[in-house]
Amino acid sequence: MFGDTKAFSGFAVDDMEKAKKFYGDVLGLKVTEEHGLAMLHLAGGTNVLIYPKPSHTPASFTILNFPVDDIETAVDELTRRGVRFERYESMKTDEKGIFREGGPLIAWFRDPAGNVLSVLQER
Repeated sequence: MFGDTKAFSGFAVDDMEKAKKFYGDVLGLKVTEEHGLAMLHLAGGTNVLIYPKPSHTPASFTILNFPVDDIETAVDELTRRGVRFERYESMKTDEKGIFREGGPLIAWFRDPAGNVLSVLQER
């Protein structure tokens, strides 16, 4: 039924202006807005919808993963831009917030609405 339909995902935020500034200025993504909704334009032609939800509850899982060639450089640059990396009790991270035990190298952070994002580097 949807085999030829170009689908896209979306997520909620509680403050559209903060979200647009974060995704556009801090992360450097192309962000467009129409009818009070924002669209992130990612590499490869992927689009992700951001919509306002006043009663927003942050996602308890990672909503976007950004693969990078060098996680050290990415974490350092994001930290310089004011991003704070998460530390989880169940997952041992280093002083920068990078998890290095099994799977890809990964570091989690949050957008202004509290949604979880990550940068990751394949080994």
